[in-house]
Amino acid sequence: MGVEQSRTVRVEIGELVFDGFDHRVDPDLVSAAFERELDRLIRARGVPLADADRRLDTLTGLPPLPATTSPGRLGRALARAVHVGLSGQGRAS
Repeated sequence: MGVEQSRTVRVEIGELVFDGFDHRVDPDLVSAAFERELDRLIRARGVPLADADRRLDTLTGLPPLPATTSPGRLGRALARAVHVGLSGQGRAS
C-alpha cells in the first residue's frame, strides 16, 4: 500500500496590474474571486511547473480576459489564465 504524500505549493503574487478596465470594478472583490478560483484549480489540477522546482518571475502569453465589469467573473477568468501559465501553457520567464 502506498502512502499518500502531501505537497505544499506556494504561489506568491506580488502585484496584479489591471489596465483598460472600468474604474467601477472593485479590486477587493476581484482579488477574493481570484484567490478562491486559483486555490480550487491548484487543488483539483495541481501545478505542473512546481515539479520543475523553479521560480517564475513573469507569465506572458496568457489567454485574454473577458470584457466584463463583474468582479467574480473577472477574478475567476484571471485565476484560470494564471493557472494556464503555471501549467506551462503560457510563456514563463
